[in-house]
Amino acid sequence: MKKIIAIIPAYNEQEAIGEVVYGVKKHIPEADVLVINDGSADLTETHAKECGALVISLPYNLGIGGAVQTGYKFAKDFGYDIAIRFDGDGQHNPADADKLIEPIESGRADVVIGSRYIKTDKGTAKPYKASFCRLLGAKFFGFITSCIVRQKIADTTSGFQAVNRSVIEFYEDEYPSDYPEVETIPLLYRAGFRILEVPVSMRQRQAGKTSITPIRSVYYVLKVLLSLFIGLLRKVPQVRSKEDA
Repeated sequence: MKKIIAIIPAYNEQEAIGEVVYGVKKHIPEADVLVINDGSADLTETHAKECGALVISLPYNLGIGGAVQTGYKFAKDFGYDIAIRFDGDGQHNPADADKLIEPIESGRADVVIGSRYIKTDKGTAKPYKASFCRLLGAKFFGFITSCIVRQKIADTTSGFQAVNRSVIEFYEDEYPSDYPEVETIPLLYRAGFRILEVPVSMRQRQAGKTSITPIRSVYYVLKVLLSLFIGLLRKVPQVRSKEDA
């Protein structure tokens, strides 16, 4: 049996973290649950420990990239074969975890992204209520990223992902720092990893509030665009050959 870890970055998520940990333990009982407490000023650490999660508390807020990379470093050092990431705000439904893990276990993919925008023959897994600006941004980054990786990617900002051991080791050194979801997809493609998207049901934030304000949204778009194109100029280690893909 493969060794699985669930990585949950959390910043001031005391109201939601308990439900997230319990949900992961219920639907992936074989997985260890690791909460990365990213310098929270509330009781996130206490609530996560009370629910039985392993907790790494960072001394100050590193941001989502640093927090998630900490989880991957832990996964690499302690020999995990599969890592699945959940956000600490409760948006990702643990009931969908098997959809992400199964393609990794069967060897069909190296990275599996849970997408809220993929349509099946029954429509989307469950309609996700997103603002017009969010939908526009999703289509914009989806188009650019899909062109780069020569593969349709519908949900480039999804943090609901499962990866295998090779990607865990790759992410230990190559994970972007700020808003990593969009930036990692071209990195993974250029390194030769196989990327798969599967439809999932995403919920609205269960508690707290998002850190993305209108001003930060503009900054986000500009920064990610710049990072994407600069990233195309840097050398990326070829981990999986095209013949193996």
